[in-house]
Amino acid sequence: MRTWISCQLGAREHYAVPRALQLSGLLGEVITDLWIRPGTLLHSLKKRLTGRFHPELANAQVIAPNVSALTFELKASLTRENGWKLIGQRNEWFQRQAVVQLARNHHNGNHTVFAYSYAAAEIFKFARARGWRTVLGQIDLGPVDERIIADLHKNAGMEHKWKPAPKEYWDNWRIECSLADQIVVNSAWSKDALLSEGILAEKIRLIPLAYEPLTESSSFQRHYPRAFSPERPLRVLFLGQINLRKGVRQLFDAVKLLARENVEFWFVGPIQIDIPKDLRQHSQCKWFGVAPRVEVNRYYRDADVFILPTFSDGFGLTQLEAQAWKLPVIASRYCGEVVRDGFNGVILEEVSGEAIADVLLRFSRSPETLSGMSVRSGVNDRFTLRRLASSLSNLTTD
Repeated sequence: MRTWISCQLGAREHYAVPRALQLSGLLGEVITDLWIRPGTLLHSLKKRLTGRFHPELANAQVIAPNVSALTFELKASLTRENGWKLIGQRNEWFQRQAVVQLARNHHNGNHTVFAYSYAAAEIFKFARARGWRTVLGQIDLGPVDERIIADLHKNAGMEHKWKPAPKEYWDNWRIECSLADQIVVNSAWSKDALLSEGILAEKIRLIPLAYEPLTESSSFQRHYPRAFSPERPLRVLFLGQINLRKGVRQLFDAVKLLARENVEFWFVGPIQIDIPKDLRQHSQCKWFGVAPRVEVNRYYRDADVFILPTFSDGFGLTQLEAQAWKLPVIASRYCGEVVRDGFNGVILEEVSGEAIADVLLRFSRSPETLSGMSVRSGVNDRFTLRRLASSLSNLTTD
């Protein structure tokens, strides 16, 4: 049996891949950048680091150069590095760290090395030189994603606010794809994008993301008022990066179209575009800023409906997080096949202010529709950790 080594920069997908591998008995080791166990000094001092650990991996072999990672981030902050330069430097730093650990701990063995896109090339070179199998986790649509974002900025007259990735970023990605024995994508949307870039179909495997609901969300009962009112409006939650890619410009249009309706908009996440003054001060908008991972659940719990009008997501994990709290979800077609239209949410036929406003207006006047969708909302078995574990296990026999 092959032992899997999972190389992961950051806490992507709540460490779902190594957790699934641990569940199936295939995980040999996790190499990551930061691993902060509860009760440690760092855990107490840095609230944002509380998500850099998972109890299901408490007994796994996890290697993380914490001191080096924090030193890197401190230097980047002091030198005010940002943008693509910082992204490239961080990806290169992590790959160097991972290769050092691989060389130190795995001289022999029959291994499968998993790594996420844009921080995998050097890791895969090392692995392939030793005859190990390589699996790339593709986190987005690749160059197709960049073209979508470029068009969004152009259409908004905001070309000056956006910088494309440098050529070496995509050159590096193509090297990763060539070195990968298999490439895991999370949606048909992503698969089509990679095929359009000439990636070989026989390399691509479609495996959705996984999400395990918290115990408290599983027993949670959602209640809606008989009618929404100015005192108890329909609470619409947007949680994620507030930028053009996520469809917030169209969501802002919907806010204006629903002026004086009993609808309230909650925006949770980092603001990455200029917010018009009238919307910043809009009586129907609430701006909560960035929420640590441990705090986001209260927004899912207290909202009435979740919205993700994105133009491009390989897979919107927030859809599953919302469904875990029995929230109906309004989503575009560009973020993975999660929502069943009319059953547990709504699929937008187009991402526009008018389309969003139409759905929200119907919901605001029909709480019973939301109530029915809420009862049918929940994380489907297709997205369980056991299903992910089974899918990854099957990769070893392909």
